[in-house]
Amino acid sequence: MDDYTLLIDLHKQGHRQGPGGDAETELSLNFAMIDRDAPLKIADIGCGTGASTLMLARLLKESHITAVDFLQDFLDVLNKEAVSAGVAERISTLARSMDDLPFADEELDVIWSEGAIYNIGFEKGVKDWRRYLKTDGLLVASEITWISDSRPAEIQTHWDSEYLEIDVASAKIRTLEKHGYSPIGYFVLPDHCWLEHYYRPMQSRFDDFLSRNGNSKEACEIVATERHEIDLYERNKAHVSYGVYIARKLG
Repeated sequence: MDDYTLLIDLHKQGHRQGPGGDAETELSLNFAMIDRDAPLKIADIGCGTGASTLMLARLLKESHITAVDFLQDFLDVLNKEAVSAGVAERISTLARSMDDLPFADEELDVIWSEGAIYNIGFEKGVKDWRRYLKTDGLLVASEITWISDSRPAEIQTHWDSEYLEIDVASAKIRTLEKHGYSPIGYFVLPDHCWLEHYYRPMQSRFDDFLSRNGNSKEACEIVATERHEIDLYERNKAHVSYGVYIARKLG
């Protein structure tokens, strides 16, 4: 089994594929001042197994959400969860790359993306997706962000090698302004969004993951990589997190 398939196998068992939380999804909704009774058209881009999609569907009972992910395995999990939660009629799933979306210009009221925009880069995402939003439409995206002006070399080196666009919040906000948005909210995900909602559940799956994959060299290497990232975060959580950016499209 190749590394790509193994990573899917590890992460499709998780409620979240990155840091976040239901309370933080609702907080983002409040920051955005979204009318919960309005019939909105929303795209959740890079939805994974659908933690944010399901929360939005519960809170926005008159809206319809298109949940987009390029991995059908993740969408299959989301579809089952949506039926169990009684919100399937408010969700459509779409297996599509986030840089090849089928939406029409000015079709959407809201674009939502938790922990996923880095896959094409923050600047490319906010620039390319803008055309799908109606004027005054909202973008809500979480993005890996430095939360201190300087940081230890080990965490700087790690994230510089993983994601060249990592930066402080002021730089991200400038990017939003550059590409025709008016920023209206920002907050930092707290530690529990990383530890309790993402890393600890993933750690609890390591043994089963290794067992069902025969403790192969490739599976062991993936677990070692994840453990290294967790250790780095625990030592350096004062310096890095996800920032949640809420912005309105200008006319």
